[in-house]
Amino acid sequence: MPDHPPLTELRFLTGLIGAPIAHSASPAMHERAARALGAHGHYQLIEVAGADSAGLRALLDGVRRLGFAGVNITFPYKEAVVGLLDALAPTAAAMQAVNTVVVRDGRLTGHNTDTTGFARAAHDLVEASQSGPVAVIGAGGVGKAIAFALAALGVRDIRIHDSDAAKSRALAAAVPSGAATAVAGLAAALDGVAGLVNATPVGMLPNRGTPVPDALLHSGLWVADAVYSPLWTPLLTAAKARGAQVMTGRELAIYQAADAFELFTGLKPSAAEMGKAFDAVMAKRYAASNAA
Repeated sequence: MPDHPPLTELRFLTGLIGAPIAHSASPAMHERAARALGAHGHYQLIEVAGADSAGLRALLDGVRRLGFAGVNITFPYKEAVVGLLDALAPTAAAMQAVNTVVVRDGRLTGHNTDTTGFARAAHDLVEASQSGPVAVIGAGGVGKAIAFALAALGVRDIRIHDSDAAKSRALAAAVPSGAATAVAGLAAALDGVAGLVNATPVGMLPNRGTPVPDALLHSGLWVADAVYSPLWTPLLTAAKARGAQVMTGRELAIYQAADAFELFTGLKPSAAEMGKAFDAVMAKRYAASNAA
């Protein structure tokens, strides 16, 4: 006997909690993944700014009661939701950051597919650089996921830099195998590294800043950005101009979504189909910005 009804009868309600999220490509990716499997999926954007713990608890209680298979969590709530869930997957518990909440039998379990997604996205870059040192700029929710992913990929010199030194130290202490250290100075963090990852919102529209001065970029680096709106951030544009190998936020966005979809539904989606949906969103956004 099958464990579930035919795919054509399956319906999934999922969503995203965060702010600002109007730019998110997640609805298009998740809904296309469902269609490609012959199922019906609706992905709801739940934009709530400035929610305190009580407000987040109320949102999550709604998710629990309204038939959601799960929700993604994004900025600024990836750490704030941790204490409001019924259970945490081991990696999410270790890093104290969640981007995916699965609903099963009324229980909310937190996972982190930013970690698995970034590990998939950055595998070839890390391997090509022989797992050389990597600087991670930002020790918030996505910075935690990226640092854990790099450790899982075998990087043994991960340098965490954040404007909040206490956050840098806390993340460095949490990363497995003693692979990470907190570095106060940006130039020191980048000294001799093979790779650089921006895990801050700096460069996300409408912000046009960069977390790293152009003078610190060079052709011996690979540079990745977790931001995907815009796809080509000021950091990546400058890095490419200086001959660095670059990775946009596209792959992280797609792979974290694919891993979340599988957790929500128990079905393995097509990352290629999700990529087509992501690219269509980006192309439409690019056309609109050029027309403006």
